[in-house]
Amino acid sequence: MTDTAVYAAGAVVWRMLEGKLRVLLIHRTKYRDVTLPKGKVDPGEMLAETAVREVREETGIRVCLGVPVGVSKYWMRPKRQKVVHYWAAEATDDAIRASSFVPNGEIAAIEWVSVKQARQRLSYPVDIEILENFARLVEDGVLHTFPLIALRHAKAVARSDWDGPDAARPLTGKGARQAKAIVAPLRAFGVRRIVTSDAERCRQTVAPLERKLGRAARVTDKISQDAWEQGTADVRSVIGRRVRSRKPAVLCSHGPVLPELLSEMALATGTMRGSYVNSASALAMSAFSVVHLSATNPGSGIISIETHEPKV
Repeated sequence: MTDTAVYAAGAVVWRMLEGKLRVLLIHRTKYRDVTLPKGKVDPGEMLAETAVREVREETGIRVCLGVPVGVSKYWMRPKRQKVVHYWAAEATDDAIRASSFVPNGEIAAIEWVSVKQARQRLSYPVDIEILENFARLVEDGVLHTFPLIALRHAKAVARSDWDGPDAARPLTGKGARQAKAIVAPLRAFGVRRIVTSDAERCRQTVAPLERKLGRAARVTDKISQDAWEQGTADVRSVIGRRVRSRKPAVLCSHGPVLPELLSEMALATGTMRGSYVNSASALAMSAFSVVHLSATNPGSGIISIETHEPKV
């Protein structure tokens, strides 16, 4: 991949209509083609928020992202590669009723079709490949999912520059910017519940998300670094509660605690442990890993894990 690559994001938007699965196709006015909703990343955006924004701009439908369904790559002129990341995304009845779509200069029409019909109507092989990835999720019975998100707190004042208790260390100016930058990407996955370590740097990291959602975080020392170092942490009970609830949630904690967070997610869902756990827990400050679990049978194992990091 070259530094001149153009990045974009989109979704295979789906719904259940009278018990039958339908996916959303768009008919573009200028190109006279049929494709999946997608668009280029705006400056400062993370891919997940691009996908949600583009779906809404092109179809009028507000969605939350589910499992990633692949990346398409193709060449544009002159010798520039376009890289498009896709997710599965359910369109709820409420979201469809709230849609403000009307045909316009960019999108001539949208239509809901079966997966079989979509294979026949899509204009490009790269889109069909993404659709086939989506179809495998359907065949495996893991289309309905919910995310648990492990978030490392944003950049805090260094221990060497802080005279007070470690748990009282606040975010730096950069950390505050990081905390704001992750709000839209976290919302892209439908996060409604927030669980955070009681350390000040964690509480400040989730504060912008709390304000945006209008919901207070659940503050606990069970996933704090102090408790972890003292051997009194209780990560298992926190993860168990979140898995049982089957609701999208973000858990903000610390670098040393994150491997245990991911390990407990694997254990709670009967997932074989592997190197992916270490990779997903090795997060930079303000980065997060999204763990997708089956909403109908969380014990069937982790469906997918993806990691995101703000460019701040």
